[in-house]
Amino acid sequence: MPCLHSDALESVEPAEPVEPGRAAPRSPRAAGTREPFRADAPSEPAVARGTRWFCPPTWRLRTETRNTLDEGFRNNKVQTWLDDNGDFGTTFSLRRASACLDARTHTSPLPRIPRSRSDHSDLSMKRHRRVTESHSTVSSSPGRLKPLSSSLSARDCLDRYSPDVLSGRSPCSPRSSRASRFSFSPRRPLSPRCTHSPDSPELLCATAAKTAVPGGCEGCPWATGLLGGGLSRVGSVAELCEGAAAHAGALLEAECCSLCLVEKDGGGRRSLEEVVGPTAPGPWSSRAHQELVKSIMGCVLATESTMNLSDLSEDQRFNVDQEQTSDFKRRGVLSLPIKSTRGKVLGVVVMIKGRSPEDSPLSVFTTMHEKVLSGHMDALGMFLDHLRLYESARQEAGRSQALLEMAQVLSKEHHSFEVLLTKMAATILPSTRAQYCTIFIPSERTSTEKISFSNVIHLECEEFGSSCQIYRREHDISDIDPSHALRTAATGRTLNAPGSGEGSTRSLICCPVRNGRSDDVIAVCQLMNKRSGEAFDGYDRRLLEDLAVYCGLALQYVQAVRITEQRRASIEVTQEVLAYHITAAEREIQALQEAPVPSAEALHILHFHFSGFGLPEELSTQATVRMFLDLGLVREFNIDYRTLCQWVLTVRRGYRNNVPYHNWSHALSTAQSMFAMLMATDELQAVFSRLEILALMIATLNHDLDHRGVNNSYIERTQQPLAQLYGHSSLENHHYSLCLFILNNTGSQILSGLSAEAHRAVLLMIKRAILSTDLTVYMERRKEFFSLTKKSRTNWRSEKQRDLLRSMLMTASDLSAVTKPWPEQKRIANLVAMEFFAQGDKEKEELNVKPIDIMNRENSKRLPYMQVEYIDDICCPLYKALSRLFDACSPLLNGCKTNREKWLQLAEKEQKENSESSVTLERNLQADERTDQLLT
Repeated sequence: MPCLHSDALESVEPAEPVEPGRAAPRSPRAAGTREPFRADAPSEPAVARGTRWFCPPTWRLRTETRNTLDEGFRNNKVQTWLDDNGDFGTTFSLRRASACLDARTHTSPLPRIPRSRSDHSDLSMKRHRRVTESHSTVSSSPGRLKPLSSSLSARDCLDRYSPDVLSGRSPCSPRSSRASRFSFSPRRPLSPRCTHSPDSPELLCATAAKTAVPGGCEGCPWATGLLGGGLSRVGSVAELCEGAAAHAGALLEAECCSLCLVEKDGGGRRSLEEVVGPTAPGPWSSRAHQELVKSIMGCVLATESTMNLSDLSEDQRFNVDQEQTSDFKRRGVLSLPIKSTRGKVLGVVVMIKGRSPEDSPLSVFTTMHEKVLSGHMDALGMFLDHLRLYESARQEAGRSQALLEMAQVLSKEHHSFEVLLTKMAATILPSTRAQYCTIFIPSERTSTEKISFSNVIHLECEEFGSSCQIYRREHDISDIDPSHALRTAATGRTLNAPGSGEGSTRSLICCPVRNGRSDDVIAVCQLMNKRSGEAFDGYDRRLLEDLAVYCGLALQYVQAVRITEQRRASIEVTQEVLAYHITAAEREIQALQEAPVPSAEALHILHFHFSGFGLPEELSTQATVRMFLDLGLVREFNIDYRTLCQWVLTVRRGYRNNVPYHNWSHALSTAQSMFAMLMATDELQAVFSRLEILALMIATLNHDLDHRGVNNSYIERTQQPLAQLYGHSSLENHHYSLCLFILNNTGSQILSGLSAEAHRAVLLMIKRAILSTDLTVYMERRKEFFSLTKKSRTNWRSEKQRDLLRSMLMTASDLSAVTKPWPEQKRIANLVAMEFFAQGDKEKEELNVKPIDIMNRENSKRLPYMQVEYIDDICCPLYKALSRLFDACSPLLNGCKTNREKWLQLAEKEQKENSESSVTLERNLQADERTDQLLT
């Protein structure tokens, strides 16, 4: 991009006047007129490709096809690579600028910049070495291009204009007061200067003879100065734009210039934000003239094309009043969009010529002016694109760091509500660079009550040089203005109030903190006064909204902890009440402790025909104590006798008396069946350890604790709390939970003499044993057990096989009622049917469904048939398998077969009676029909 002096521009003929309403066409060259910057350039130097803002713009028009570099920018793959390799663009531009300024011959090809390994190029190593060798040759050969000799690396070039280096100033911060306005003299164009050093400014644009470069190529000191390190002295985007506008305006001899950048709102609508204002001496300071300039920019933004007008007052697209007509009469206006390397419009620039005298030709902008301005704005677009990418990356890094710190605060355990919120606010303050952070906590209210705040967390940040100190100030609700927070809580939207600039509030932003589940506003986070003095921008708003999500999670966590603590306290109170009511009375414990316990023979607990149904309660508890004594468990595990008595009585109180079958009598019968099997053969006691036998006896007594008289299916279908608590095997899990509660109850701790390891092991075995009484579990595991019993020899040293055996023994004991003598079996079967039919009645009433046959009271007469099916499908296969393993268990199989025959006889008798009843009924019907025929 050449720096054109006014002498050079005067040699260019003005373009033809433009008709109002259309852009100016390119002006043809007059015969014999020398094209500037082309006379000494018979061919286009290779170095000019891709760097047209450094070389004469007459070589390539703005509307023509882009060169190789521009095509590369349009290529998505190349663009993706450039995004991942930010240093390449700066290094490339530096080399190009150096090549253009220091070229000795325009026939020397531009050295190829080798690709970095990060671009995943599939070039061979041989080709890479050849390219490297060519670089070294070009660098050492005289008359060839050399890289720019500078101690500033590409990364250093970026870091030097980093906001962290430039006293905390962001490149995209709003323009400063000194950069907000500039002016041009209407008669004396400014000589553009680029300050290479604060003390020795150099003239940027000299005459063509002084700045001409051999080969017909001129460099633009403004652009090359920025690429070579001048960009590091740019404090903001406004200053960068002002420098570009001042430089280009001086080259074009513009009297007034204005430059605006494009901003987008939340809805994606574009608007122009003034960066360089049109304030030159004369009429440009009036509001009407400034609005007219903005309308020109708006037209260019909408069309995204260049506008070159010779006389604005005659253009019908713009409403020019009489006062403005005299001001814009015979003035040329040139406006074009500022585009990024991707073709995205970043802003619009307007140049206004000085007024031409009435007796002289129109002072208009020529095609050459368009090219010069276009080249400078292309360079500006590249710089803006680069700065915005850098700023975006810096902001994203800061945002990620802030969110990470918030996540770290949230991951730690906090029992204090205020401490957690204070840490959250202390994390928000440095991230947003705000002076005050206030978190408002709404009070509980009904839907008709107004929103109010019950608590407030207020933090202040004070800067001390490069560091800041955060304090928490104790404030009452009345001391802080809650108006903005109330408005935010009511609308549920983020509020950004720039402030009046007067008083203590310069800028303010409020963001709602929501509950992630209900989307209700549970708090409001308010930031006030950015420490840089600027207003909170879109980045601050997005960052605060992201941080508010973590605040919402923190508040939900604290609320969940509070609710959990309250429920835990409630559970402890409930357990205290339960422990009091479930524990046996002292007189009962003392009576059992002092009473003589009959022998096993006297209690008949060694026989398989024993039944706990109908046994007096005193004898039932004594029988339980006798089992533990005869198995040697009391002596083996140092169980205190009084503790054993209290535990047995407490377990008995854990069963419900209003349940027909699954009550204490069933628990005693189950435990007695296990005791009888263990005592009947020494082989079983040899298979199991003493700890396993203890677990089996405890499990049998507790396997149906607090049974409600319904099965798991009913509990799940009615969505009772037990189903929600355990999910599967709800009753069995509840039985074990209550068993564990009793074992831990004061005075009932019969396992207190065990070591920690033995205690854990026995509890695990108790749990697995109780869960195995679920018939669903039995049906899943019995096939494996049946296969095991068919083997000639079984290795019971395997824990897996012993666990399987314990599971089958639990089921065999649970179903042992079917093996009892026939009178007892028939009585117990009627109790089971009574319980099942009661559940079926509940299903009809509550669920409005037809129960299964075994629970349908309408099938009560089919009880013998159902018992036969039950014995054949569930019971007999199990007792057959046990009898194959242990001969002592054969009485269980024999009793099961005997009862099956009895039930089958009842079924046949029932069928015979039904058949006779059917025949009698049919005969009666036939007799009735004959009677009716006679009567008719």
